[in-house]
Amino acid sequence: MMTWDDFWTLIDLLGDRRCCDYATALAEALAELPPARIVDFEERLAEALYRLDRREFGTLPVIDMGSPEKPFPQSDDTFLYSRCAVVAAGRAEYEAVLADPALFAPHTATTLHGEDLLHLAEEAYEEATGEEWDIVTEFDYESCSNKDGWPEPVRQS
Repeated sequence: MMTWDDFWTLIDLLGDRRCCDYATALAEALAELPPARIVDFEERLAEALYRLDRREFGTLPVIDMGSPEKPFPQSDDTFLYSRCAVVAAGRAEYEAVLADPALFAPHTATTLHGEDLLHLAEEAYEEATGEEWDIVTEFDYESCSNKDGWPEPVRQS
């Protein structure tokens, strides 16, 4: 199993997350790993995203840098991508956000594109094995799946 230290070392390859070019150093590093380690990376990513799946983060508005005075609610997808942006920011930022939910808000910016992080392990695995990705992680990182983070049902308005 990949350690958290190993996971965060790989995440550090993203460098300046504002560039949002995940298809370079991290993708290349994952493609060089044995398939089992690629799956381990995906497991760690899923767990990191799951831990951020909490009401206090998901109910924050999206910060649109083009119109910051008019924030709007996060959708399930934008909440997932914002959580990806937190992970992409690295271990120190991730741990700071978990300790202080107010630090999550800047990661909702529409200028950040965390979604690409979700596909890196799959692409690396398929490249390494020539097989289709059919991995199901232990942790479900879809928005509102963490029962401890969303102890009360989400009300649809």
